[in-house]
Amino acid sequence: MAIKKSELYSSLWASCDELRGGMDASQYKDYVLTLLFVKYISDKYKGNPYAAITVPEGASFDDMVNLIGNSEIGDKVNKQILNPIKEANKLNEFPDFNDESKLGKGKDLVDTVSNLVRIFNDPSLDFSGNSAEGDDILGDAYEYLMRHFATESGKSKGQFYTPAEVSRVLAKVIGINQNNSSHQTTAYDPTCGSGSLLLKVMNEAGKNIDLYGQEKETTTANLAHMNMILHGAETATIIADNTLSRPFYKEDNGSLKKFDYVVANPPFSLKSWSNGVHIDNDEFGRFELGVPPEKNGDYAFLLHILQSLKSTGKAAVVLPHGVLFRGNAEGEIRKNILKKGYIKAIIGLPANLFYGTGIPACIIVLDKENAAHRKGIFMVDASKGFVKDGNKNRLREQDIRKMTDVFDAFTEVPKYSRMVSITEIADSKNDYNLNIPRYIDTQETEDVQDLAGHLSGGIPQKDVDSLQAYWDLFPSLKAELFTASRDGYFELKVPAEQVKTTIFNHPEFVRFNEAMHHEFDAWLAEHQKKWNVLDRGFALKESIDHITQSLLSHFENNALVSKYAMYQHLMAYWNETLQDDFYSIALDGWKAGNEYTRLVIKGKKGKDGKTAADKEIAGLTGIEGRMITPQLLIDVYFTDLKNEMSEAEQTAEQAAARMSEIEEEQSGEEGLFAELEKVNATEVTKLLKQQKKPVTSSGVERSSGVERSSGVKSLNGLERLSEVEVLEEYLAQAEAVKEANGQIKTLNTALEKKVLAKYPTLTEADIKTLVIQHKWTPVLQQALNSEQEKQSQNLTQRIKELADRYATSLPELTIRLSDAETKVKLHLEKMGLLW
Repeated sequence: MAIKKSELYSSLWASCDELRGGMDASQYKDYVLTLLFVKYISDKYKGNPYAAITVPEGASFDDMVNLIGNSEIGDKVNKQILNPIKEANKLNEFPDFNDESKLGKGKDLVDTVSNLVRIFNDPSLDFSGNSAEGDDILGDAYEYLMRHFATESGKSKGQFYTPAEVSRVLAKVIGINQNNSSHQTTAYDPTCGSGSLLLKVMNEAGKNIDLYGQEKETTTANLAHMNMILHGAETATIIADNTLSRPFYKEDNGSLKKFDYVVANPPFSLKSWSNGVHIDNDEFGRFELGVPPEKNGDYAFLLHILQSLKSTGKAAVVLPHGVLFRGNAEGEIRKNILKKGYIKAIIGLPANLFYGTGIPACIIVLDKENAAHRKGIFMVDASKGFVKDGNKNRLREQDIRKMTDVFDAFTEVPKYSRMVSITEIADSKNDYNLNIPRYIDTQETEDVQDLAGHLSGGIPQKDVDSLQAYWDLFPSLKAELFTASRDGYFELKVPAEQVKTTIFNHPEFVRFNEAMHHEFDAWLAEHQKKWNVLDRGFALKESIDHITQSLLSHFENNALVSKYAMYQHLMAYWNETLQDDFYSIALDGWKAGNEYTRLVIKGKKGKDGKTAADKEIAGLTGIEGRMITPQLLIDVYFTDLKNEMSEAEQTAEQAAARMSEIEEEQSGEEGLFAELEKVNATEVTKLLKQQKKPVTSSGVERSSGVERSSGVKSLNGLERLSEVEVLEEYLAQAEAVKEANGQIKTLNTALEKKVLAKYPTLTEADIKTLVIQHKWTPVLQQALNSEQEKQSQNLTQRIKELADRYATSLPELTIRLSDAETKVKLHLEKMGLLW
């Protein structure tokens, strides 16, 4: 059965909780990822003598499970499990599972390591069937953990991870998917960290590719090696050493090895880059275009990359923005690189993307092929495309897609991208300065206040004309909303509070939206047919790529809804739900829809110890489905019971609200509940009995030995009746809540039994209808609704803003001010403060 990513992520993060507090995230990641690695290779390769990875006899995850609770578990995990795996596969050192300074001493260490192993010893975490084409659940889980580890490690220790979104951009802009050469392709990362960049390149290649990486930190290089194996890149070569002072990859003649592609995210502005580097006589010829500053290694890495490229090689490297404009030695190197024509493009990224720094960065795209004939550099300013994610910024799916689409076609988009000629870059004004704002003006048009409009009233024509995109879509709407007041100025024809209604009810607006929905429904119908024929083993990546490209094409020329906004909705749903569903279908077929993974039982298990999956037990409180959730079944098949439950819930809520009102009214010093320690039905019932006791002939009430004067009998009777009514109403509402909750419990039990009984009866046709028609389709339809609503609200808000801005002219304000001054003076005179 396919493993849902959400289930795996939850289990992995639970293992992190075992270690959190005892050490920094940059350390405990090593333990968690090592266990993930051992579990994965054991499930995939144990007992297979022809596997790319060797799992030695007695060194599998099962052998690790057998050590749970053993007083020497830490030492035995090291010696009996990890060391044999390391030796058999030529891996670097694993973390020490017997380190008392990190894992505790004595029983604490035994408990910690045992609990970690238990978390991974979950029957649902069986990676042997993880084989759906185009989707790597383990690799994605690794990336998930790395992101969280980087977040928790803080500023100083997040350098081992490049955000996956940035890695994807780099892998796409080097153009590897367009490479049609016949030789075996090679890709290299000189500062590979955990290896995410190389793996993204492999994903883009779509064919066999040799991966090479070098990483200074030994533990991080080991992570990279494990990462390669988890992603199916077992043949990748990862070396732990300093790239600048001791580059490992060399040709037979001692020069640097040349690669087809290079990707890198070097440490920004490294001060110690020159340690061990023979700057004046570099044996690899890396500094022929200039020597970088002694305490800033950005260009040292860039020059190393250039020297590592074949004559037709291509590269993409992330560097701080300063490399584009800093002067002196760096300025001279930049000038020499530009004269060679090596820079193909520059992409400006948002600030605060990376875990090691908050400064803005850029992607420099290098291409040696036809460099001598390059006449310009394509520049993209993508610095404003991001979303806040905690204390960091993050590229959205729509930002990545727009960036790469524009780059692939070299499309010039106002305020976003432009082809800049080398002549312009080299002229006296710019002098080889590549700072993107010099060439792309991203400043938004200022919303200028109109002085004449404030003086004499009226909405300026230029502001009305700025909404021309809407008037083009709805030609007569403008005349419906505005009328000319004087030359160059307009007034609203409808009250400001009616602007939204006027727009939404306008015939042209209604027809446009109806037509858009009709066209989108036709698009959905086309894809529903394709989804219906999905079957086990289909290509996930190809399928989602087709859907996204089709969606972008559908909205290509839509004047109201952005194609990238719709793409964002689709990809957000893909990441949240759709990819799990596709993955389940690819592995298990549509039958995965009638299988549920977990039942949550109220109270203890049955006497026979069976789980809820084995039998029906009264009092079920929840069922977790796979592709089809219980709520989806209820919405489609059991609407009557659902509506009954909703009515009962509404009754309970209304009754509880009335009880709260009475309690609020009667809890003051003079209230009926003033002397009650707590207010509930039991206490109010006691109080009601006291209120109903008879009054003596003297008009004095005797209750529990306390005398209370009741005043005139007839008046007292009226007061007594009012108090009794209040108490009786409170109790009546409490009884209504009790009855409604009982009804809800009964209905809930009935629903759960019906849902349990329904799952096994679902046919493949039923499952397809439920998933495609009732689960996937409504989400996509709602995406269009939300974008239409957003654009319509933008028009409404802008018109109301303009109307409010110029609603009151200066003469009117002057009159109001004069009236106010007169009233103030009169008040002051009456108070004797003016004479």
